[in-house]
Amino acid sequence: MKQFGIMLLAAFVLCGCNKKSGAGPVHAINWEARMASDNLAHWVQGATYLPVYSQIYQLHEGKTYDLTVTVSIRNISPKDTVFLQKADYYGTDGRLVRKYLTHAVYLKPLETAEIVIYEKDRAGGTGGNFVFDWAAKRESEAPLFEAIMISTSGQQGLSFLTRGVRIDR
Repeated sequence: MKQFGIMLLAAFVLCGCNKKSGAGPVHAINWEARMASDNLAHWVQGATYLPVYSQIYQLHEGKTYDLTVTVSIRNISPKDTVFLQKADYYGTDGRLVRKYLTHAVYLKPLETAEIVIYEKDRAGGTGGNFVFDWAAKRESEAPLFEAIMISTSGQQGLSFLTRGVRIDR
């Protein structure tokens, strides 16, 4: 009986160590597969500014805390596709850090695309931002742009959200 209990305990330990999950890893967006073929000249054109923080100050201006940034690009229309024409990431000093698009891409109705900036990617600094150019069928269906910044250390965590604002170009 004692051996049976030990074997049962070993089976539980082995099964508990197997980290199978229904959710797979997060994959980067394949922007090439989303290439837009529509002529967007007749669509409503807009631009949105989104502040992001890959670092924030801690204690004083000489000490910073690194953050992971998740940029969420949401098509809020339940019926129509929207198009992104530009997704440019700028650093605190205003210089271009990275271009995410080389051509217009589409987002299906109610679809969300995400851009993740890893915690150790400090290129944007404390005042990073994105500028997005987009096209939608109607003004009221402009995409929604948000950024979630997060970091955890031990039992302590920090997170906050920013939202994009329309700008004139």
